[in-house]
Amino acid sequence: MSKLILTNEVSGLGSAGDVVEVKNGYARNYLIPQGYAVAWTRGGEKQVESIKAARAAREHATIEEARDVKAKLEATKVKLSVKAGNEGRLFGSVKAQDVADAVSAAGIGSLDKRKIEILSPIKTVGEHEASVRLRDDLVATITLQVVAAK
Repeated sequence: MSKLILTNEVSGLGSAGDVVEVKNGYARNYLIPQGYAVAWTRGGEKQVESIKAARAAREHATIEEARDVKAKLEATKVKLSVKAGNEGRLFGSVKAQDVADAVSAAGIGSLDKRKIEILSPIKTVGEHEASVRLRDDLVATITLQVVAAK
């Protein structure tokens, strides 16, 4: 087992600044090369504090602001125009970056694609849902209106 300090949020593992223990192969082959984590050292406590401070600065300043963004996201159907075939099947699937771009184009605000979670792959036109983690304790559900591009 390897002890690591997360530098980014990893779904199902933890947030930036958390100290976690994972299997050696997962650390060596995925987390460290992708830049999601660094090896834990005795001097790493200073690094943990700086990562947590940076995370706090990036998060929405107040819970009220995050609640306002959540209300906007849940009240609006975000329209997403994607290339599709005749029967409504998409060429590929909708990615988190596509959702983030559609939300910013709708004028709701900018979202980090790493905070967007698409529960089941979106491969057809129609209405779908995705969730956005605004804060550790606040999750918004986005309704996506996927339409075929002309």
